[in-house]
Amino acid sequence: MFAEEEAALLTGAATGAALVDLVDRRVAGEPLEQLLGWVSFDGLRIALAPGVFVPRRRTELLVERAAALARPGGVVVDLCCGSGAVGAALAARVPGVELTAADLDAAAVACAVRNLPGVDVRQGDLFDALPARLRGRVDVLVANVPYVPTAAIASMPPEARDHEPRLALDGGDDGLAVARRVIDGAASWLAVGGVLLFETSGQQVPAATAAVAAAGLLPAVAEDGERGATVVLGTRG
Repeated sequence: MFAEEEAALLTGAATGAALVDLVDRRVAGEPLEQLLGWVSFDGLRIALAPGVFVPRRRTELLVERAAALARPGGVVVDLCCGSGAVGAALAARVPGVELTAADLDAAAVACAVRNLPGVDVRQGDLFDALPARLRGRVDVLVANVPYVPTAAIASMPPEARDHEPRLALDGGDDGLAVARRVIDGAASWLAVGGVLLFETSGQQVPAATAAVAAAGLLPAVAEDGERGATVVLGTRG
């Protein structure tokens, strides 16, 4: 985004002393989206709060692939839901899905509750947060897992490194620590023919697909070079 566009958004959000405060905070490195209190994602305005992970445009590929698999009345789970952006976009694209969302971070869950009215939003560690009634019934399981290798976090832009929760960024030594936990637990929650989808980097695809196959799921990969997006899928046979 150009500086002129940022300035227009900030002046549209506040005036006087409040505007000066926003500008000072932006100069200090706070993400624009957190300052505005919202982010545009897949055609929706998603509410955000300070300290909550900012949805990326590349994650719209995850939404598109999941929406192509979801059906009205189908069971959809948005794991590692953050602000609830992915779940909200899926519900908008496929009205009538039975959606459940969960995240470990309390601030993120509070945002997700705002963005997902009427949806069962839960706080907890991955599958531990889900109600037992969903076991073996999930048709589409999306998980926007953290996948930045720990050593690479220091080189991230300060907007992310200093103002987003580390648990939403840090994927362990190779970036796949959380993804592996999701993969290993997915089969018992998926319905027959159900699909797990998660975002990763292109370099992580070989290890990610190997983990999917080792868990008894059929792996596949979707990529979008323009957005720099990679999604790994695993289907339960």
